[in-house]
Amino acid sequence: MRIDKYLKVSRIIKRRTLANEACDAGRISVNGTVVKASYDVKIGDVIELRFGEKTSKFEVLQVAEHVTKDGAKEMYRALN
Repeated sequence: MRIDKYLKVSRIIKRRTLANEACDAGRISVNGTVVKASYDVKIGDVIELRFGEKTSKFEVLQVAEHVTKDGAKEMYRALN
C-alpha cells in the first residue's frame, strides 16, 4: 500500500491529499530515508512525520485496505 493511502487509512493524517503534500514537501521519512507518496509501506517500517517543530514516529504493525475507526489504532504503534 502507498504511504499516502496508509497514512489516511490509519487516520494518522486526516486526508490523502494532505499526506501526499507532506510527502512532496519532504516531511515524511521511513526508516530514516525521506520518501515519496508512492513508497510501499511494509510491516515493521518506522514512519517519521515532521510538522513544524513537532516530530512524531510510528511503527507499522499491520497494513489493511479498509478498517473501522477503532481498528485504525491497531495499524500502528506510536514510538514517542
